[in-house]
Amino acid sequence: MWAQPETDPASAARQWRRKVVVIMGPTGCGKSRLSIDLATRFFPSEIINSDKMQVYSGLDITTNKIPMRDRLGIPHHLLGQIDPSCTRELSPSEFRSAADSKISDIVSRRKIPLVVGGSNSFIYAFAANRFDPESDVFRESKPDLICPELRYDCCFLWVDVSMPVLNQYLDKRVDDMLDSGMFNELEDYFANSDSLRESDSVTRTGLRKAIGVPEFEPYFRTFGRRTTDASPEEDPVRRGLYDEAVRAIKDNTCQLAERQVGKILRLRNSGWDLRRLDATEAFTATMVVRGSDSAGGAPSDAWERQVVEPSVKIVKRFLEE
Repeated sequence: MWAQPETDPASAARQWRRKVVVIMGPTGCGKSRLSIDLATRFFPSEIINSDKMQVYSGLDITTNKIPMRDRLGIPHHLLGQIDPSCTRELSPSEFRSAADSKISDIVSRRKIPLVVGGSNSFIYAFAANRFDPESDVFRESKPDLICPELRYDCCFLWVDVSMPVLNQYLDKRVDDMLDSGMFNELEDYFANSDSLRESDSVTRTGLRKAIGVPEFEPYFRTFGRRTTDASPEEDPVRRGLYDEAVRAIKDNTCQLAERQVGKILRLRNSGWDLRRLDATEAFTATMVVRGSDSAGGAPSDAWERQVVEPSVKIVKRFLEE
């Protein structure tokens, strides 16, 4: 357990008031896992979510929110706080302001803010010293639009996984999400929202953009709620639309991961000091274990060695600077 420097509270507040740890990476790379590892075992921390779909309440499985049981008592902010019926999205500039407020509160409790999530537009808006809310720096072709100066003293931890391995893992993760109740969750969502009563041409906003919602919308537009005598498993027509939706979810999730990595590389190429942590070995071990009859300890051992231990060293040096 890392020990805080011996200092008075006022001095500690001055020392940490601008220090923030940011955990970034593509969807499914283990950002939440690393944040809990750091917050529970090494550094007194609180977590600020920076995933633009996870800011909404509801669809917890579909948006892959960290379950309450896995948070291990660590406070999470800006997670599941916006009503899913809200048609106006949280903008990057609004996230910037909200994160500022949360950081002030966290630092006042002598905790370290961990900003965690895959929405790089939120991370950029939060951290960049100069931010134009009217400009999407990731869509513009000019690399010099990205501001290299930061308004916080940030320690960026980039959890990376080789794309072939991550794509394989993401496919299996979608299967796990469906086994955990994702289909039933979406069934309830469509039954209790106006999505199916709106035209296909209506612009998707908020939670309607979450991967899983648009992909399953044709299914629920066609069949409505599932009935006990006509499940996707028993009706070949339903099964066809169901399988099509699942395939689209897997494809779109992998494409999202590739886009996220592209944005991260753009930030690094613009001068942001991103500390890359290669989790490929841990994910490869996870896939091997999934295909065997033995649970084993290889995935956890590799995660500790390749991700957690280097992260602890990086963050410790950062806090001592």
